[in-house]
Amino acid sequence: MLSRIADSLFWLNRYIERSDILLRLVYIHYILSLDRAENGNNNWRSVLEITTGLSGEQLEAIENNTPLVMKKILIDPANTNSIKAIVTKARENARGAQDHITKEVWESVNQMYHQVNQPALTTKLRTDQAIKVVEGLTRSCVMFAGVIDNTMSRGLGWNFMQIGKFIERCLQTIAITNKQLEKNGFGEDANDILQWRYLLFSLSGYELHLKTYRSQDHISNVLHQVILNESFTRSVLYSLIRIDHYLENIRIIHEDQDKILPRIFGRMFSKVRYVDLQTMNPDSTRAFLNEVRSDLLSFSNQLGQYYFSYS
Repeated sequence: MLSRIADSLFWLNRYIERSDILLRLVYIHYILSLDRAENGNNNWRSVLEITTGLSGEQLEAIENNTPLVMKKILIDPANTNSIKAIVTKARENARGAQDHITKEVWESVNQMYHQVNQPALTTKLRTDQAIKVVEGLTRSCVMFAGVIDNTMSRGLGWNFMQIGKFIERCLQTIAITNKQLEKNGFGEDANDILQWRYLLFSLSGYELHLKTYRSQDHISNVLHQVILNESFTRSVLYSLIRIDHYLENIRIIHEDQDKILPRIFGRMFSKVRYVDLQTMNPDSTRAFLNEVRSDLLSFSNQLGQYYFSYS
């Protein structure tokens, strides 16, 4: 497989995974923001900080204006991390690797591209139809994941796609968790499961949490779930386990004897697997997650240089 094809497949899945996570984040914030009695003035600042690169003054100008926020996150061409921009990049990568993906995968990406470029979308985002737009795009992301799983052969391309997906998932889990830690801390009020609903709903983990954790130490329970729970598909550790699996598959298929990438990844993997969350406070937990994020970005760059011939 040509390095540019592997690169395109890697980024195709990263971009769609990023779209899926950001859409879930927007959907949950929109729904919970309607509960004014419980949440008070639940503005969009935290979501905008994750999804855009706006300055403090720019955030303050739109953080309470839901229609403007929805436009900024979903379709604003000035926001390079908008859903429209991300899906456009995904489609470009799919086009470049069209001979190496199935017809169904291409059609799925193309459908999402046309969905986010509908002329009527700007008007809908100013009305109560905005949440329907988010729901429709989220369903398209889920459908894409199903199409990939059911139609792609399990060769090199598949494994590069899966590594891209789980690198992106891990990075987004860290970003959302850090933002919630910044807001909640470890104070007495934070040991209330309602304070963590936003994080758990955003990661599609609230139902699993209620079924799995029985103690009242909600801070420890939530951090264990989002960082170390191997059964939770959006935890940091689960994502790293899957990356390790697909990296090994690539090495076997590629007949690669070089150990440099497994060593780089192995150090980060061990750091997460054997961390003691009980000894941490809010600052040290956020520092740990930032360190893992930095290590994962470094690993992703090394992966690109090794397999995709990045300069």
